[in-house]
Amino acid sequence: MGKTATGGSLSLKTSNKLKRKELYIEQKKATGKARHEERHRRRREEAKDPELRRQRLEQNRPTSIDKKRIWDDVDDDRLGAVVDVAQLKRRRLEEAEAAAAREADGLGEEEEELEDDDADSMLDSDEEDDDGDEDEEKAEKARRKREARTPSIAPSTTSTNLDLTPDSLTENFQHLFSDEVPPMPKVLVTTSLNATIHKEAEEIAALFPNSTYIRRSAHRYGHKYSVREIAKFAKNRGYTALVVISEDLKRPYSMSICHLNSEDAAPGPTLTYSIRGYMPSKSLLGHGNPTNHYPELLLNNFKTPLGLLVAKSMNTLFPARPELAGRQVVTLHNQRDYIFVRRHRYVFREARATEKNVVDAEGKEMKGMQGIRAGLQEIGPRMTLKLRRVDKGIGRAGSEGEDALKWEWKAKMEKKRTRFNL
Repeated sequence: MGKTATGGSLSLKTSNKLKRKELYIEQKKATGKARHEERHRRRREEAKDPELRRQRLEQNRPTSIDKKRIWDDVDDDRLGAVVDVAQLKRRRLEEAEAAAAREADGLGEEEEELEDDDADSMLDSDEEDDDGDEDEEKAEKARRKREARTPSIAPSTTSTNLDLTPDSLTENFQHLFSDEVPPMPKVLVTTSLNATIHKEAEEIAALFPNSTYIRRSAHRYGHKYSVREIAKFAKNRGYTALVVISEDLKRPYSMSICHLNSEDAAPGPTLTYSIRGYMPSKSLLGHGNPTNHYPELLLNNFKTPLGLLVAKSMNTLFPARPELAGRQVVTLHNQRDYIFVRRHRYVFREARATEKNVVDAEGKEMKGMQGIRAGLQEIGPRMTLKLRRVDKGIGRAGSEGEDALKWEWKAKMEKKRTRFNL
């Protein structure tokens, strides 16, 4: 046996190379054998008691930055507040119900102090009131049943619910969050002066239905129209939004979306995004070709008041009734304040022999979906957006007043990696 170094174990510090290799192999085999036996022992125990497997999987969930996300502990739903609108509304409803219950208890104690003879004399009228209350409760239940949406077979845990829009957003952006039926979107897309990214801009414009791309040149004998002049031109011709794409190093760099509103309202707001990771359709392997059908729109993971503003802004650029025959879907997925923009075409096909059936959130097979799978083909383009600022009017120069700048991204906002704005 070879010599060993001072203070070291035989398997790690043996000076004989061949013996060290032999001991390492033996140690590795022993470790693998113990792991293999432990795995089989656990499998036998979990076969007898499935609750053990559920508990193990529950404990083995990996922790990510998204799961460690922190929120502001305030009862505020203004634009800059980092609060979950759904949880805030749920907490307010619980507080209101608790207050109503306390008031009802107080009224019940007062009624118990009434005299018995008065209660007997009012017996008939109380029965009539009870009948009236029952009719009102039935009508209220029927109304709630009509308003309730049919739950999806596979409900999404990240979809954005625009019905949770707080009153502060509705007051500040009345035309964007109006209760009236929104008009059919008509988008004008252009670029910055002296732009060279006309092909990229046309491809981005193809994402928005009913969009028109106009080149914005600044040649020697041309008039250099400003964004405010272009917005006035577009509003007079029935456009609902103006999209300006800027470039840097001959690549799309930023995108500003200005909502033109109705004739009796001033244009605004304007949301400015930076563009990262732009990839044209021709660079995507196996990409598909788009059609003229109105796509479906998926808005995922927008939870704060600012996130709902972004989601509503994007929602107004797409028709409310998609054409399902085209099987096209545009996805805007927010994750850590980065908005991933993707466009796909989907198709339903029969599942292969090696593929498992579709399961729900609880891991159970969905009824009616046995043997069916969905295939996706990316159409493009692919890009990532990040919100930089929100202006009241047409961009930075066209906004006036103390509240001209509604929100602006600053570097100090990312000091905490677990705090997100959208």
